[in-house]
Amino acid sequence: MNRKGDADLVSRCLDGDTDAFGKLVQRYQSAVYATAYYYVGRYGSAEDVTQEAFWACYRSLPHLRDPEKFGPWLKEITTRTAANWLRRNSLRLRNETPLPHRRTISIEDARRGPEGVMERNERYERVQLAIDALPERYRLPVMLRYLQELSYDEISRFTGETREEIRGLLYRAGRQLRELLTDMDDREDESKWPRAHK
Repeated sequence: MNRKGDADLVSRCLDGDTDAFGKLVQRYQSAVYATAYYYVGRYGSAEDVTQEAFWACYRSLPHLRDPEKFGPWLKEITTRTAANWLRRNSLRLRNETPLPHRRTISIEDARRGPEGVMERNERYERVQLAIDALPERYRLPVMLRYLQELSYDEISRFTGETREEIRGLLYRAGRQLRELLTDMDDREDESKWPRAHK
């Protein structure tokens, strides 16, 4: 659905159609959650921020000037909500260790036993570290595309950038990710080499 589809749903919401807002939530919940997680870095907290962002969006909907730009407007609300959440919870976060994300185990990993699961977890951690090392401009599109599996069109609708801009950002981010992961692998190999030859 295009931006005009968003504008139609916004118009219906303003006329009192609560189902229309539900459709907007369904359409954007992955993007909002990924954005919330990008800022707060905790899965449970990202869920809280997501709920707060949609509630703020619903309350502010009458103030939206251009309903065709609903996605970028919602992204701004999510970013502000996350920033406010971080300010309110900064003291608690300093004393809290985030729990690792629970990942499902594939059949292939299960067949390979504990080593397969451990290898997959290490690979996941390396990818996450590489994403965190990307320039800020690339991180959110990468999370939206590869962690939430949004299409270029969905990312474009949410960020307000064109499909071509998103494609270019992801291409450059992909190149940098490959370089970062190669560097990590090289450093890991170098750290093992001396021990192997003692």
